[in-house]
Amino acid sequence: MNSSDSNKGKLFVVVGPSGVGKGTILKEVFSHMKNLTFSVSATTRKKRENEIHGVNYLFKSFDDFQEMIKNNELLEWAEFVGNFYGTPQNTVLSEINAGNDVILEIEIEGAKQVKEKLPNDSIFVFIKPPSLEILKNRLVKRATDSEESIQKRLLKAEQELQEMEKSNIFEHVIINEDNCLEQSIKELTAIIKSYRSNSLIA
Repeated sequence: MNSSDSNKGKLFVVVGPSGVGKGTILKEVFSHMKNLTFSVSATTRKKRENEIHGVNYLFKSFDDFQEMIKNNELLEWAEFVGNFYGTPQNTVLSEINAGNDVILEIEIEGAKQVKEKLPNDSIFVFIKPPSLEILKNRLVKRATDSEESIQKRLLKAEQELQEMEKSNIFEHVIINEDNCLEQSIKELTAIIKSYRSNSLIA
């Protein structure tokens, strides 16, 4: 490893079914770690109440998103429940080259694309629920999706869990148990810290 490589940051790719608690875990990790950047994904999904463009997502029209694909501006992209999601490539590479670690929260198909493009700069973490039944309860309690959407997300979750089991891309798996959120936060923090040559924990 040359000196320029040692000064580069890492890309932590966090994957898990919708409703598993990724967002809550990541929010807490960001609150007490330095030199950590969140990669804001682009999406064609409609903006939910209280979401902010450029903070939660980069909200794009279908045509704009297709243009980004055509121009090779995305590190990865995928379609999920009728909407497109993708990661702007230049932003991620700029942060990594500046020595900052980047968190990327995406779907498993997108993670495979990142593995192909940035195999040496990326660490893959899967966050899974204790069971699909518990995941369903969390989605219902969240109250942001219709019954039809919840069923689609549960079917997708089952597929993701099967894919995670048979794929070889995930170095780390965290089970986000009910009432054990703090443990999941500690596990992800420890994973990030283990890849840093110096502790940057506040």
